[in-house]
Amino acid sequence: MSNDVTAQLKSLKLHGMASSWPELLAQSRHTEFEPERFMKQLLQAETAERQVRSIAYQMTAARFPAHRDLKGFDFSEARVDEALIRELNDLAFLASAHNVVFIGGPGTGKTQVSIAVRS
Repeated sequence: MSNDVTAQLKSLKLHGMASSWPELLAQSRHTEFEPERFMKQLLQAETAERQVRSIAYQMTAARFPAHRDLKGFDFSEARVDEALIRELNDLAFLASAHNVVFIGGPGTGKTQVSIAVRS
């Protein structure tokens, strides 16, 4: 019966509920069965699963390059103002609604710094 329920949940694209169903079913057999609590836990599992899938999809769709941070940035190689970049890394410019534009030739670190500042 449990496999039937799991298959039905998956056919309805309720993957979060399907993955948590066996565990919740086992818990309900050993504790006092409360249908409302049981349903809330299933809904929370589904909501969490959908949020994770949504974030994963959005990150893939955005096509961000690999994660980078300022720890790996060699300021001696790139001729940039390290103090200014560290200040931008605090994101204080967002509070005043200012934009930041990185200008420079190829290979000067614009992409790495812009990715690192948002991290």
